[in-house]
Amino acid sequence: MVLGKVVGTVWATRKDEQLTGMKLQIVRELALDGTVRDRFVVAVDSVGAGIGETVLMAQGSSARQTDITRNRPVDAVITAIVDRVDAEGAA
Repeated sequence: MVLGKVVGTVWATRKDEQLTGMKLQIVRELALDGTVRDRFVVAVDSVGAGIGETVLMAQGSSARQTDITRNRPVDAVITAIVDRVDAEGAA
């Protein structure tokens, strides 16, 4: 899993039928100290995250293991909204 911050939403009126009804969020990876990294990904939101929230994200085949993403063309999914991170070196 990867820590990230939701920084935007992707709107796509024309898309694969299997993605209909899914909210697509732009997530930028976070370092442990909370700084935003240059890498970003578009992820299906399975938990109702909003812009500015810190989230956990699963990628690859693990992204297709939630109830809403099972057997769908998804490579990243937001699986949790993070309340707090306690880690050595984190701010």
